[in-house]
Amino acid sequence: QVQLVESGGGLVQPGGSLRLSCAASGSIFSINAMAWYRQAPGKQRELVAAITTGSSTNYADSVKGRFTISRDNAKNTVYLQMNNLKPEDTAVYYCNADITRYSGPRRNYWGQGTQVTVSS
Repeated sequence: QVQLVESGGGLVQPGGSLRLSCAASGSIFSINAMAWYRQAPGKQRELVAAITTGSSTNYADSVKGRFTISRDNAKNTVYLQMNNLKPEDTAVYYCNADITRYSGPRRNYWGQGTQVTVSS
């Protein structure tokens, strides 16, 4: 069994910062790409940022220059540093990882989500 557990969400004022973490645990052979998605009320889930095993990254245009994705392969953890937050960043943020288990096929896993609210 594999689990992704997110932490670090909360309420922050516009212009503030938050750092999200997502730790993968379980019978993991390797983790390939990792990513953060978000879903605001009434909207579709969208990709925020992604990072490969070689640490190549890509970002949604709306967060470029403000958010930074990184990973610690030794800890099976991905991070999202969010700076200069705006009210439109308010959403539930989900961690996603492409994982190969010791037994079982390679597949995508999702975390449970963490709420980020940007409001004064």
